[in-house]
Amino acid sequence: MRNGVGLGLLAALSLTSAAAFAQTTAPIPVAITVDAAKPQEELRPIWRFFGADEPNYATMKDGRKLLGHLGALKPKSVYFRTHNLLNTGDGTPALKWGSTNVYTEDAQGRPVYNWTILDHLFDTYLAAGVRPYVQIGFMPQALSTNPEPYQHAWRPGFDYNLISGGWGYPPKDYDKWSELAYQWTRHCIERYGQAEVETWYFEVWNEPNGPAYWKGTPQEFHKLHDYAIAGVRRALPTARVGGPDVAGSGGQFMEDFLTHVTDGTNYATGQKGTPTDFLAFHAKGSPKFVDGHVQMGIANQLAGIDKGFSMIAARPTLKDKPIVIGESDPEGCAACQGPSLSYRNGTVYSSYTAASFARKHDLAKRRGVTLDGTLTWAFEFEDQPYFAGFRQLSSNGLDLAVVNVFRMFSLMGPRRIEAVSSGQIPLDEIIAKGVRERPDVGALASLDKDRVAIMVWNYHDDDIPGAAADVSLDLKNLPKGFAGGKLTHYRVDQDHGNVYGAWQRMGSPMAPTKAQYDALEAASGLAVIDGPPPSWAKTGATVTFQLPRQGVSLLVLERKP
Repeated sequence: MRNGVGLGLLAALSLTSAAAFAQTTAPIPVAITVDAAKPQEELRPIWRFFGADEPNYATMKDGRKLLGHLGALKPKSVYFRTHNLLNTGDGTPALKWGSTNVYTEDAQGRPVYNWTILDHLFDTYLAAGVRPYVQIGFMPQALSTNPEPYQHAWRPGFDYNLISGGWGYPPKDYDKWSELAYQWTRHCIERYGQAEVETWYFEVWNEPNGPAYWKGTPQEFHKLHDYAIAGVRRALPTARVGGPDVAGSGGQFMEDFLTHVTDGTNYATGQKGTPTDFLAFHAKGSPKFVDGHVQMGIANQLAGIDKGFSMIAARPTLKDKPIVIGESDPEGCAACQGPSLSYRNGTVYSSYTAASFARKHDLAKRRGVTLDGTLTWAFEFEDQPYFAGFRQLSSNGLDLAVVNVFRMFSLMGPRRIEAVSSGQIPLDEIIAKGVRERPDVGALASLDKDRVAIMVWNYHDDDIPGAAADVSLDLKNLPKGFAGGKLTHYRVDQDHGNVYGAWQRMGSPMAPTKAQYDALEAASGLAVIDGPPPSWAKTGATVTFQLPRQGVSLLVLERKP
């Protein structure tokens, strides 16, 4: 039960109201023009980064399954970041917790390294075609300056700051901390090879500017960072290192960190500055529950990204460094539950993802920075109830609708081309106001030698029924060989590529039978829909289709063989 109403009843009411609204609301006409003769910037695959608080889920049955699905999107180019990789413990997972027991000390205080659990994690990633985005943290109990209590007792509904524990404190010996980073990196080189480890990202800690994760001063974090990076680089001088993965754009903490890594005295080496190959900050939205429904906060997330980009762009020695938005999500706690977070299972999450990722490309272009990745902080929570309301990519091994948007992104090409939509909200307006009045019906298009791909979304901040868009898509100046080519229309909406919708229509069973599960699994993949065929012209085509509210389409036109 939730708010006194059963999930099944809520689902039925939602479907009934949506169907009634669709019958009485006229579609919105939208004209989209895609011009293949107007190439734009590189369309970097920024979507290929994922992560989670709980490392140990990755080696469990549904975790391995999901990793395989993520790795298949772009093998050996997908990255996974997780907290708690150095925590002391036996590897038993819990919400916002994990452990590897990598570091203990003997009776004489000498380090004892145990790579067993860490190796199992990284072996599992790499077997799935996923590479580590290595977070060096948190503090092993034997190194912590304040080790007790060590593991937190947080659970959904508690004050978020109760996730803190002895793992969040500075080390009692910075040389041992640096040596741990060195030994870990050296072990990875011996196990996986230098060429493999050189492709990874290495960063220190998580959100050191907030009270939950870091219990030291900013200066102590600079020291923590310098000593860890020195250890990594001592083992592998060519390692890709960066950070600091601050909460939000980081404010004065980030400004001081940027000054330290460019002009400060390195705590570990005594030299000027700290090696920095990439920079990382976080950006979250701010959903609310108003008038009985979720209202998303896309404006908050995009404004935070813009601020982070502008801070880095203002530093001449750093503005060309690749940027990873190390957590980039509609809100800030994947393991939390509640009414304002109920967007997560269905098509609000997927359409928000399409609309927001497109704007991240636009913001990077405007600020003149290189956006290397935008990391979705969502994975899965093992052996929880079906569609329990966590921010996740799959539930009990069933991929949610948002995963199908990532599948769409994986089908897009490396070069962006001009796409203009009469229904798309201008960038400055969406940053200032979000999508609170008219819907955002936008487009993102790409071209490679054999394929044109156009993503179209019909997004609104308010999770209430709304009008569909009657889309007229005009493809202009197609290269030779595309006329008469194969057009495939992929779709995510309430009825397509949306396992949560399928589960609702099934009656929301708490324990699906094997036959029901198989049907749900079939409904969790990327769906192809039929539609009117293109109307061909000499160097172009027109395609018309209707896109429901919170729906996302990807149209892929392939060159004729």
